[in-house]
Amino acid sequence: MTQSGVNFNPNEHPHRRLNPLTREWVLVSPHRAKRPWQGQVESVAGAALPSYDPDCYLCPGNARAGAATNPAYEGVYVFDNDFAALLPDTPADVSNELGLFVAASESGLCRVVCFSPDHSLTLSRMPATATERVVDEWARQYADLGARDLINHVQIFENRGEMMGCSNPHPHGQIWASESIPNEPAKEIAAQAGYFDENGTCLLCDYVAEELKRGERIVCENFSFAAIVPFWAVYPFETILLPKRHVGAIGELSAGERGELAQIMKRLTTRYDNLFETSFPYSMGFHQRPTDGNSYDSLHLHAHFYPPLLRSATIRKFLVGFELLGGPQRDITPESAAARLRDLSEMHYLIDPNS
Repeated sequence: MTQSGVNFNPNEHPHRRLNPLTREWVLVSPHRAKRPWQGQVESVAGAALPSYDPDCYLCPGNARAGAATNPAYEGVYVFDNDFAALLPDTPADVSNELGLFVAASESGLCRVVCFSPDHSLTLSRMPATATERVVDEWARQYADLGARDLINHVQIFENRGEMMGCSNPHPHGQIWASESIPNEPAKEIAAQAGYFDENGTCLLCDYVAEELKRGERIVCENFSFAAIVPFWAVYPFETILLPKRHVGAIGELSAGERGELAQIMKRLTTRYDNLFETSFPYSMGFHQRPTDGNSYDSLHLHAHFYPPLLRSATIRKFLVGFELLGGPQRDITPESAAARLRDLSEMHYLIDPNS
């Protein structure tokens, strides 16, 4: 490809990349990374948190909404969300007026998963054995919620940091189990099924194998998993976490694979914190097989990490303007983002190596 007689360079010239999971295009504008920043600057997180906060509604022994009180839990603790976005007893209803005003009731269950009783920790700073217990609990919750007739999809996710809408710094995530399959996983399911019908192979099996060959977008890997800045990434340091073998749901991972998932999540999130030496904000979630009884043989388990920080701990990348009205756009190429993350230490910046 040429432009005005100059050879095309994907590290210099604007171009589009296709996301095969959503079949949507991403505009990449690497030349814009050189522009000076005069936009909003976020405040940096304050002092270190205590191990126990008497005012935290997620700490052991503390009161929550209404009459609920947390037990003196010592490991992972799960409870039904006191302010759930979905309710199990929603009356069934569908309305359609002229094909213009369409609505349908939605039932479901929402749960909170406290990763640790220690208020000060994050997944990046928890011991690997503690993170493995979180992974084991996710698998149990997927099985428990997915077995219910009401539930057809189980969304496991974590919002970390105030700028990602997290209202409490205590280490925790959420599970929203719904009657219908939400938009984003539905698009990915359709794309993976279409790819399988066309090629006779799994889209993400082919993708992870090819990325491992090329190496330029790999952040870290172990025997069972690879963390990759995807070719089609939108967020500045977005990653996708993929099992190397074909597996459809977190409950299908062996005990060893669950341990390796916990390990690589710790390694990846440590790199995030080390990038700008802050408790790095992100939204993370797993996409896996729906629980509606269909086979979904072409679906490959994976987790997305969407972090908003752009150039430092104080500069955030909002999705605005063209991105809201036209389509996703990014300035930092996935290759350069992967290189920056890959070159970081796996020793957390808050841990003294001499201690």
